[in-house]
Amino acid sequence: MSGFDDNPFADPFADPSIQQAVNPPPSAGLDNYDPFSDTSTRTQSYNQPATLPATNTTAVVPPQQPPPYTPSAQQQQQSTAAEFQELKRRQEELEKKAQELARREEELRNATHLNGPRANNWPPLPSHFPVSACFYQDINIEIPLEFQRIVRLLYHLWMFHALMLLLNMLGGLAILFSNGEAVTFGLGLLYLLLFTPVSYVCWFRTVYKAFRDDSSFNFMVFFFIFFFQTVVAVVTAVGIPSMGSCGWVSVGRAFGSHQIALGIFLTLVALGCSADAGGMAVLLLWVHRIYRSTGAINTL
Repeated sequence: MSGFDDNPFADPFADPSIQQAVNPPPSAGLDNYDPFSDTSTRTQSYNQPATLPATNTTAVVPPQQPPPYTPSAQQQQQSTAAEFQELKRRQEELEKKAQELARREEELRNATHLNGPRANNWPPLPSHFPVSACFYQDINIEIPLEFQRIVRLLYHLWMFHALMLLLNMLGGLAILFSNGEAVTFGLGLLYLLLFTPVSYVCWFRTVYKAFRDDSSFNFMVFFFIFFFQTVVAVVTAVGIPSMGSCGWVSVGRAFGSHQIALGIFLTLVALGCSADAGGMAVLLLWVHRIYRSTGAINTL
């Protein structure tokens, strides 16, 4: 009867198997998790931040500036070759100018020593003509190479100006035949006979000698005369009545009187006179710019 002496109502948690289940060893995993353990200890363990293992972080490399550009040996060679070609071209131009100056000096020397004083060749008149040439003019010999272009343009402008004086006289003749007005024709004829030689002597010959001798006095005379010549050309292009010019006013009067043919011819004359005035203004400014840049300072 000793086996029945134990108290059946004893503490059932005293059984070793139950104790092992209730109190697992510290190394037990989630399978032996005790939900009845001390909550304060569990809460504290949960509130503690987990310590993460140290990991290798990638370092941020700052951006680096690209190395300075250095041309290659081939590029340096090409640049040197281009500079050499440019210097060679400039040297050839200077040599050509030097040869041209030497040729002009030789021609002048030969003309002076062998032939004596140079014979006048302008205006180019026939040998049997009763009036001989009055001036010697040769732009290729007497004018420096860098000024030959502007002098030729001035000479062509003078010839165009003489042509416009002739057309203005013909316009006055057309007005005479159409309306019987003889004032424009008479003054136009006077302008043609008087101003053609006077314009050559007063302003073209003056600027010719200015560039030939590098003379400040001749430049000043040219500027003074040619300015008034430009003003006269503008007035001629306007065509004020009874002043001997067939300008735009005469064109308006011709078309106003229904003279279509006369109006068309006078329109051509007025266009030519306008171009003459515009060319004079442009060349006046051009010569003045050349004078200011070169600074002609020679004596009279």
